[in-house]
Amino acid sequence: MELICESANKEDYLQETEEVDFGHLVIREQVRKWGRMALNEPELVKEVFEYVRDEIAHSWDIQSTRVTRKASEVLIFKEGICYAKSNLFAAFLRALGIPAGFCYQRLTIGDEPESGYCIHALNAVYLSSHKKWVRLDSRGNKEGVNAQFSIEEEKLAFPVRAHYGEADYPTIYVHPNHRTMEALMNHSNALDMYLHHLPTEI
Repeated sequence: MELICESANKEDYLQETEEVDFGHLVIREQVRKWGRMALNEPELVKEVFEYVRDEIAHSWDIQSTRVTRKASEVLIFKEGICYAKSNLFAAFLRALGIPAGFCYQRLTIGDEPESGYCIHALNAVYLSSHKKWVRLDSRGNKEGVNAQFSIEEEKLAFPVRAHYGEADYPTIYVHPNHRTMEALMNHSNALDMYLHHLPTEI
């Protein structure tokens, strides 16, 4: 799939926003640790990706009711659903001067269409060393989910099943989708939100 940038200006993908609040002290402290490592760009992105994927729990996987939204909240509490984790991943990368945007898929909530649909969030990262955008999914691995850092071939958490009405959206957005952020803002129980109140379209 050919990715489409919402903005032709890569500087737009370095913005700090309310949700991507990389100026927060807790994020700056973590970023400084990576800054002291002698890593090239792909190595650095891989390090950050695996940190968010593995060290920040997906709220559903740990059956937590806590709702996090801002990147700083996700890092402080070490948990969030995909919408929140994508905010943190983008915040880390933007703080490091690496353009990062938001991408989306429409997936079934369970294994079958009868379970209903939801919008799933992931990120796209611009690797200047390779002159290309790559999509990475820091949702968090578990049985049946094995997302990996990959430059040449996407290794995302969820393959899209078109015959089930699932969809891959090609746009790389500058900001997180407003419907996904409204879901996080308007609910206080992550489990109930995850089952019944996630947006079904972008």
